[in-house]
Amino acid sequence: MIVLILVFITAFTVVLYATPALIKVAVLKRLIDLPSEDRKVHKRAIPTIGGIIIYAATLFAFSLWYNIDDLQGEYLQINESVKEFKILVATSLVLFFVGVKDDIIGTAPVKKLFANILVGLILILMGDIRITGLHGVFGVNEIPLWGSIFLSLFTYIVVVNAMNLIDGIDGLAAGVGFIAASVFGLWFVFANEYTLASLSFSLSGALLGFLIFNFSPAKIFMGDSGSLIIGMFLCVLSIKLIEYPLHRVNSFWIHISNPIYVVAALSYPLTDTLRIFILRAIKGQSPFAADKNHLHHRLLDCGYSHAKTVLIIYTFSFFTIGVSFLSYYLNPSLSLIAVLVSSGLFILSVHFCYRRSQRKKIINS
Repeated sequence: MIVLILVFITAFTVVLYATPALIKVAVLKRLIDLPSEDRKVHKRAIPTIGGIIIYAATLFAFSLWYNIDDLQGEYLQINESVKEFKILVATSLVLFFVGVKDDIIGTAPVKKLFANILVGLILILMGDIRITGLHGVFGVNEIPLWGSIFLSLFTYIVVVNAMNLIDGIDGLAAGVGFIAASVFGLWFVFANEYTLASLSFSLSGALLGFLIFNFSPAKIFMGDSGSLIIGMFLCVLSIKLIEYPLHRVNSFWIHISNPIYVVAALSYPLTDTLRIFILRAIKGQSPFAADKNHLHHRLLDCGYSHAKTVLIIYTFSFFTIGVSFLSYYLNPSLSLIAVLVSSGLFILSVHFCYRRSQRKKIINS
């Protein structure tokens, strides 16, 4: 437990003390995001390479306190843990440099998608980090290998791009990522899985430190180098949590559906991404086309500030996580429906708020 605290503090401290220097370098080298497009909500030039320090702090803290001597279990289990560590470092480096390139000179969406598919396949086929079943959701447990590969790759692409898509206002992606990483870390602590808990808390520590500079009014943005890495780490943690052996979980958590808990922790990015993809498909647009139709943009249009908007979304995230605990009493399918209903009600409330604000603008004009 002490090691987990040290992991969190290490990542937090690295970001806290290194970010001001990174901001100065970004300004001097003109690595900034200008408010040159209508979809952008900031009004001044802001450095946009904050993902560099998030990734560096997360990897540094996790590697520093990763002690193979502390791993418990048979030789094969220890060897598997080391293999996953190597795969995680290798794939995250690929995605990190793709994100850095996009932040500095831009990258075509097709190329980013190709990089996501490549990284996803490495994680699934070489790292064997994949979803093997639905664990009781809709009465389905095991799925065939081809279905496992397809579902895992689809999950990876959706989660990574969902984190990338919600990085639209101050403090949103970092805050949502912090919440998800923290609740994953707590789950792994109760499951006595300290390696994955260490990864979770190294990420949450880095994101909390970054939030000090990214919360409204933001002094720096994370950029794709941050959002892609956060999405990748969260997806790996999600799959490992879903697939964690139930016999190693304590008596309370064994009754909480793992998939429902994961979906609830990632409720906002999944909800917003699904909604925005449907809207773009209806309009015949590319699902990766940038616009200002996200739920957080709608909340801004309702008259809320950046700070109030992200606090509303944080509250929604915590609420859906609480709803996931209904799986202690309900079967996984009904629990999933409860989470989906919560998300649907949130979408409706934002929609009605937006429509009401638009009517007021028309009346006032």
